[in-house]
Amino acid sequence: MILTLLTDFGLSDAYVAVIKGTIAQVNPHLQVIDITHQIPPQSVALARFHLMNAYPYFPHGTVHVAVVDPGVGSARRAIAVQLESGFLVSPDNGLVSGVLSQWEAIAAVELTNSNYWRVLAPSRAFHGRDIFAPVGAHLASGVPLRELGREIDLDTIVQFPISDPRRTGQIIEGSIQAIDHFGNLITNIPGTEVEGKVWSVTIGNSIYQGKTTYADSEVGEVLALIGSHGWVEIAANQGNAQRQLRLIWGDPVSLQIQ
Repeated sequence: MILTLLTDFGLSDAYVAVIKGTIAQVNPHLQVIDITHQIPPQSVALARFHLMNAYPYFPHGTVHVAVVDPGVGSARRAIAVQLESGFLVSPDNGLVSGVLSQWEAIAAVELTNSNYWRVLAPSRAFHGRDIFAPVGAHLASGVPLRELGREIDLDTIVQFPISDPRRTGQIIEGSIQAIDHFGNLITNIPGTEVEGKVWSVTIGNSIYQGKTTYADSEVGEVLALIGSHGWVEIAANQGNAQRQLRLIWGDPVSLQIQ
């Protein structure tokens, strides 16, 4: 069985090794795959996007443990969610809401059964080690979801505060939902809205024509295109659009279909 890890722990400290050791103590035969550990500290928004982007590429039954947890030690819930094709184990802070916006959940539990934690009294600062990693390992080893804690209503799972795009005629109003390593500004507008059409994106007073590939623009030129993840993005050919445009998460974007 496969278990994936997504965190903001970075690679310069021992935190990632510690949670992998915790997983191995439960089941050393699990295949552990890192999605990323380079999420900026406490950036639930970017973690949400990368988990949503990676989710469909894993086999049926994969357990995804995602820990970006600025509320660690607080009253926020620790949860596990079952979908038709896999499982999510995460703090209930909106991190899993991207996946759940694209794929339907079947059931969810709050992780209240301490028999599946690493210790009965977990650290208030490291639930990734003491709760999420061992629970994910038990789940990937065949422990049924219902054994991990009390069932919760799917409608109570926290949604991240990003609005859905709004369409009025040929105009779609969206926003930036993520900024990747290359400085690409990834919007929340699906590429299916513009596939095969002539379109442009307006940000402030600037208009960027929709292109098919980076090579359709000059070096350094800002353009709009459908990214490999399937969302409309604003990029700079061999450059960094975020630095050039000085935009941040949540900034509005207007798309015009011509």
